[in-house]
Amino acid sequence: MSGVAAAWYVARRAAQKERVRILYRRALRDTLNWAVHRHLFYSDADALRERFEANKHVEDVETIDRLIADGDASYNKWRHPDPYIVPWAPGGSKFNRNPVPPEGIEIVYDYGKEEAELV
Repeated sequence: MSGVAAAWYVARRAAQKERVRILYRRALRDTLNWAVHRHLFYSDADALRERFEANKHVEDVETIDRLIADGDASYNKWRHPDPYIVPWAPGGSKFNRNPVPPEGIEIVYDYGKEEAELV
């Protein structure tokens, strides 16, 4: 293998590893949306990990690209239609519930100071 071909191969394998890592993390997070209880999530997560581990030793670059494309298609087909969003995150039910007060309104945080001044 020449130097250019070796560099190309290493770069492509690094990109594939990153794509697989991203796909696995997205699928694992989405598994949390489908599992109602944690004990159900653990079995689903184990099954997902086994699916990824089954193709761990594939070395052909074209086969790996095909497996990644199949995994993406499967993920997009089974993705949860209404994913869980943390309430205080953007898109959550509590996000921006208490908006910033308008200009000119001052909030005083020294509660009880008035009573101490009277004594």
